[in-house]
Amino acid sequence: MTSNARDRVRIGLIGAGGIAGAHVAGYRRNPDTVTFAAIADPVAENAEKRRGDDADVRIYADYRDMIAAGGLDAVDICLPHHLHAEAVIAAADAGLHVLCEKPLCLTLEEADAITAAVERNGVTVMCAHNQLFMPAVAAAKELVSSGALGRVYEVRTTDSFYNDFTVESMGWRAHAATAGGGELIDTGYHPLYLLQHLAGGTPVEVGAMLSRHRLDFMEGEDSAQVLVRYDNGVVGHVTTSWAYQPAVGTEKFSLVGEKGSLSSDGTTLISRIRGEEPVTVTFDQVHEFAAEVAHFAECIREGRRPIQTHVEGIDVLGVILAAYESSARGTIAKVGGAVTAAAV
Repeated sequence: MTSNARDRVRIGLIGAGGIAGAHVAGYRRNPDTVTFAAIADPVAENAEKRRGDDADVRIYADYRDMIAAGGLDAVDICLPHHLHAEAVIAAADAGLHVLCEKPLCLTLEEADAITAAVERNGVTVMCAHNQLFMPAVAAAKELVSSGALGRVYEVRTTDSFYNDFTVESMGWRAHAATAGGGELIDTGYHPLYLLQHLAGGTPVEVGAMLSRHRLDFMEGEDSAQVLVRYDNGVVGHVTTSWAYQPAVGTEKFSLVGEKGSLSSDGTTLISRIRGEEPVTVTFDQVHEFAAEVAHFAECIREGRRPIQTHVEGIDVLGVILAAYESSARGTIAKVGGAVTAAAV
């Protein structure tokens, strides 16, 4: 059944670069709940590419003009990292809900400003944490929440690949001022939000070792190992890199609890409860961005809290900033300090 057009969430895309293509594909797969209404990007060619043959999608050079024109319920922010906070706040102050690509922002001051904007306007900000919509992740979270594994002791997540960036292709990501740091605040953000989702707590302290193994032209790190302690006692370990492929057999995520464990390569989930036979489940792949967009639209329409809001996004930022501090000082760092990634 097709919904009434006015019941759909009217989304305006802010930023029509590379990742925006995945978001637009998500809109196209949710025609009953989403209307792709507008695009804002100063590069007209990029905007036209994202619009495709849909003449009803309005194009603007400036997202402020798109917001001022009205006709939207929400915006989807796919800008370079350093531009996120300003766009989130502008949209919230216009009464629009926000889906924002990672990272939510780059400093704790920006995080405070975003929180204030959300609170004064009563809007929803959802962080675009697409890996949470992998079926194996959802099944793992359900198993943990059921209590079958008991109290959680340890969680590990990995997101590494051989990145063929060059100085020219890397663009703004090569510079700490615009990226917010190096690989950890970019791809490394994924295993960190996945870590928090499975750990189920709030991060309190971090120890990190950062490296530049291969991409010497970067200002930041190309690899990171991060330990995180959460307020519920869970200890998390993240390995992430643009320098190398992980070794064969490396898990996408794993978790150990008092009654057993689970592990996954992202497609298959293996659970082992002490005294029982291991259980292996293989999942069909889904379009993570389509699932993400569907969840965002449903939460807006039904007034529900998304799976991870600005609150979790700020927690992950806190871990990243603490990791930069830990690496720079050679100490364990508390989450919530004043250091900024771009300053390290």
